[in-house]
Amino acid sequence: MNKHKYLVVYTKFLHTSLASELEYKTNIIIDAITAMLSLVGSIFLLSIFFQNSGNIGGWEFEQALIIQGIYTVLNGITNTWFNPNLKEIVRHVREGTLDFVLLKPIDSQFFISFKKVAPSGFLEIILGVCLLFYCIKINQINISLNFLILSLITITCSICILYSLWFFISTTTIWFVKTWNATEVLRSFLYIGRFPMSSFSFYLRLFFSIIIPIAFITTIPSEVFLGLAKIWKIILEIFITWIFLITSRRFWLFALNYYSSASS
Repeated sequence: MNKHKYLVVYTKFLHTSLASELEYKTNIIIDAITAMLSLVGSIFLLSIFFQNSGNIGGWEFEQALIIQGIYTVLNGITNTWFNPNLKEIVRHVREGTLDFVLLKPIDSQFFISFKKVAPSGFLEIILGVCLLFYCIKINQINISLNFLILSLITITCSICILYSLWFFISTTTIWFVKTWNATEVLRSFLYIGRFPMSSFSFYLRLFFSIIIPIAFITTIPSEVFLGLAKIWKIILEIFITWIFLITSRRFWLFALNYYSSASS
């Protein structure tokens, strides 16, 4: 199936998800209020850490807000695509409906990763983008072509790494059905991404750079916004992204070899 057909299929996925969400219009208002309160609460929590100090790990409050903005965008993407889709892997394996996914004339990873869209997550993405524009203003960041390209590259890499982490953990459900707790542990770790990595000890920075690459997910894109990112860090993030994408893909194909269908 060519790329155009995949685009058509995804358009159908999106249309179906939007139609389903609009059946309960009140939920949109509730989700909007929840997203705004969540962002306000996160900013308030961040401000507490700066009450007794002008900066943390060399970051001022106005600069740390950029990390919060990027985190909010990524969390919105997680709630829009990753969370509603990848948790379905558990259900597919448990109920045997993964058979129907594998029989479809479309790549199984594509289908299982993008079948559902939770439009309520778009609200969080919009709030995160608005916060980033506000940060650009208060930090007096000059928007240039180089800035836009590097920001797009690093944020795209962050999305891919985040997806790979979620997909990798969700894939293990083929062996261990109850893996949703593991994704909640990952979500807890990702909360740390709201704070500058330089504010943590050396060993924690090492852990969150190698084991769970949170440093690559939020801190490096934030450094790009501030013009502090070194080129070797950006290249390293691109390299890490390819490793995670390729590994998650191969792990999915490997796991399918151990999947026992409902009919077998």
